[in-house]
Amino acid sequence: MQDESGAPRFSMFESNVERHLASFAEEVEAGLSGKPKSLPCRFLYDATGSLLFEEICDLPEYYLTRAERQILERRAESIAARFDEPPVLVELGSGSSAKTRVLIDAFVRAHGELRYVPIDISPSILETSARELLDHYDDLEVRAVASEYEEGLRHLRRENGRAKVIAWLGSTIGNLDREEARAFVGEVREAMHRDDRMLLGVDLRKACGELVPAYDDAQGVTARFSLNLLERINRELGGRFDVSQFRHQADYHEREGRVAIHLVSEVRQRVEIDALGLAVDFDAGEGIHIEDSYKYSVGEIRGLAEEAGLAVEATWLDDDGRFSLNLLAPA
Repeated sequence: MQDESGAPRFSMFESNVERHLASFAEEVEAGLSGKPKSLPCRFLYDATGSLLFEEICDLPEYYLTRAERQILERRAESIAARFDEPPVLVELGSGSSAKTRVLIDAFVRAHGELRYVPIDISPSILETSARELLDHYDDLEVRAVASEYEEGLRHLRRENGRAKVIAWLGSTIGNLDREEARAFVGEVREAMHRDDRMLLGVDLRKACGELVPAYDDAQGVTARFSLNLLERINRELGGRFDVSQFRHQADYHEREGRVAIHLVSEVRQRVEIDALGLAVDFDAGEGIHIEDSYKYSVGEIRGLAEEAGLAVEATWLDDDGRFSLNLLAPA
């Protein structure tokens, strides 16, 4: 696709695939050899995992997507109006870009054009969503980046000349522990100029009865999403996991404000992973920690921003006060 000048409206940078696969193998070997066993949550999002996560976002128990969309629908126009010229909209972990369309609509209406830079680990999701967006918007340019966040931030620093809106939605920040979250938001701050803004979606602290069903739904979609990580090891590394011998488990640790996700072995067993020459022993009831989701108070969000060198310009909540969208500016 091209604009009126003949310039391409879509481009995609892909990070080194071989390096990513090597990282996956190294992390699997280290994580399953450790005590307690663990695997990084970023490896949940292969092509299959990304599609399953889109299903999760539509589940009745998963309130986060609906709450954030409600806020976006009410605030997107006022966010777009804060900029005198069309900014660059950058999105970390863009997925299908479904919610982001609310922002794209507002920016295109306000400024007549937009450059969108989605950053996601899945090239197939990026290309599919970009093609759909370009079919719908004639005045949109998409510069996709298929990479992990660190590589994405390097690209972010190259987006000069226009103000940037850096959207990190869906409370993905919750996958980082509190120190990691402060460090990463600080890295985003280093890539920002004075007129740039960060739009940060953060889930709020609440009762266990509201939280756990969002991470362990009645239809079992979240369980399939988690168990796909073992199936990915089988596909890519010659693993011999019998996925039926593991179960998905979500627990809420209220003091820490953390939902912890584990894959728990139902039986005592040994699993071989051919590509690693590794045999992993599991006791019955032993878990693999695969993900955390940290929740914040409004005060904790403000403290996080300040420690990263940012100031909270606005915080908006959904009608039920369960989710927050925060507009952050360089302090």
